[in-house]
Amino acid sequence: MTLEDISEELGDAALGPTGRPLREFPEPTPLGSRGPARIIAMVNQKGGVGKTTSAINLAAALAEYGRRVLLVDFDPQGALSAGLGINPHELETTVYNVMMDRHTDVHEAIRRTNVEGLDLLPANIDLSAAEVQLVTEVAREQVLAGALRNVEDEYDLILIDCQPSLGLLTVNALTAAHGVIIPLICEFFALRAVALLVETIEKVQDRLNPRLVVDGVLATMYDARTLHTREVLARLVEAFGDKVFDTVIKRTIKFADATVAAEPITQYASNHSGAEAYRRLARELVARGGAP
Repeated sequence: MTLEDISEELGDAALGPTGRPLREFPEPTPLGSRGPARIIAMVNQKGGVGKTTSAINLAAALAEYGRRVLLVDFDPQGALSAGLGINPHELETTVYNVMMDRHTDVHEAIRRTNVEGLDLLPANIDLSAAEVQLVTEVAREQVLAGALRNVEDEYDLILIDCQPSLGLLTVNALTAAHGVIIPLICEFFALRAVALLVETIEKVQDRLNPRLVVDGVLATMYDARTLHTREVLARLVEAFGDKVFDTVIKRTIKFADATVAAEPITQYASNHSGAEAYRRLARELVARGGAP
C-alpha cells in the first residue's frame, strides 16, 4: 500500500496535530535480504531539539520491525553512545579512528547494543579534532561516506546523529546520506534557524551529493495545551507542506527517564505513548519510502 492509497482511504477522518487527516500506516513487511543500506542524517544546527532522542528511538523502532540498523554517533559529545549505555570516555576505537586512520577497519569500532538488530558506531571527544584535521584532507567532505561504504551491505538502514552545527562533520554526513530528517522543537526560534539548514542542504545537493533528499521534518516536544506550540506547528506545515511528518513527538518526562536508564523508550516503557509515537514514525518513514 502506498502513501497515496492511505490518503485516499481517509475520507472524513479526524484531523491530527498537523491539521491533516490522521493516517494509519501499515506495519512494514519483512525484508528478504540485507542492504545496501539507506543512509539518513538527523540534522539540526540548533541543540536541544530532540535529535539524539529521535535517532535512538526511531532506530530501535525500526529494529523492532525487523530492520538491521546501524546508528552512527557523529557528535563529539558522545550523547548517542551514552544514551545506549556506552561510556564515550572509555572507548579506544571510534568513528574518529575509522575516518582518520585508513588502517582502522570500521568493524573494529562497531558495538552491539542491547536492542536486537541495532548496532552502534560510537564517538567521543576525539571527534572534535577531525573538524580541524579534515581541512587538509583530499575530498574532505567524503571521508565518512568512504568509511560507511564498507558496511552498507550489512544493514538495511544507517542513521547518523549529527552534532548541532553546520561545520565540516555535518557536511560529511550530508554527503554520505541519501536522506535527511530534520527534528524541530515546536518553538518560534527553532523555526527561524531552519532556513540556514535548508540552504546548507541545497548547497550539498548542488555541489556534492545530488541524490540527497529531505525525507521529512519531525515536530518534537509538542504540547497541544499551548497556543504557541500549535501555531509553530501550523507555520511548519505552511513552510514545508507534506515534508512534515504526520507523526508528532509529544513532550514527556519518560524520554528523560529512558535516557538515564540508557535504553530506548521502546524498551524502557514499551507501552508508553512516546514509544508508540516512534513506532508510528518508523511505519510512516517506511510508507514514505524513506526506509526499506
